[in-house]
Amino acid sequence: AGSLMTTKLSQPQSTLAKSLTPTSTNAPYFKALESTEIPPYVTNCPSNGLCSRLPPDCMTCNTNYSCIYGKTATFDCKVKPHVHCVDENNHEQENFTINMTCQFCWQLATSDYVCTNSTNCMTVSCPRQRYNATCTVRDHIHCLGNRVFPKMLYCNWTGGYKWSTALALSITLGGFGADRFYLGQWREGLGKLFSFGGLGIWTLIDVLLIGVGYVGPADGSLYI
Repeated sequence: AGSLMTTKLSQPQSTLAKSLTPTSTNAPYFKALESTEIPPYVTNCPSNGLCSRLPPDCMTCNTNYSCIYGKTATFDCKVKPHVHCVDENNHEQENFTINMTCQFCWQLATSDYVCTNSTNCMTVSCPRQRYNATCTVRDHIHCLGNRVFPKMLYCNWTGGYKWSTALALSITLGGFGADRFYLGQWREGLGKLFSFGGLGIWTLIDVLLIGVGYVGPADGSLYI
């Protein structure tokens, strides 16, 4: 009787142990799937190209604390996972060096980054207005610090108005307010129209003001 009791009790235990076995063996399987996922930055990394010409998002570099600002310095870098590149002899490598100017990203020349534009600020104002822009460094440029940074920029957008057209209208049809109508200044245009250009005085003044760029589009944009 005692052996029978033992047998009956051992069966559920063995069944429970068998039911736990697949669960424990599946855990490493799911982890392996997660590790094989390709990161999104790989799409921007050319395959089997020169390591020194990879975009900054494809590598990680150690900071060279001995570099002198404004001078060219050497930085030790390593490719990120799933990125393949070669050296000058077409040999695949993971560790390499690059040469770049010792400076932070926000200190780069304006041609080395792209910033958001604003169409809400006035470009023709005194003092000239600024706006908060978000700038991103171009892919082929290497620099220190964050590659996306805020910057205060002057308003420099355009609504498509041409300075030459406005000046030509001011000289030829300024007495009828054509120049002000073209720039979107309807009230001033109506005033010139019904006053015959202020008896010619207003017309001459507008020719000078548009010629020097003091009078611009009503939306506050720059001439093109």
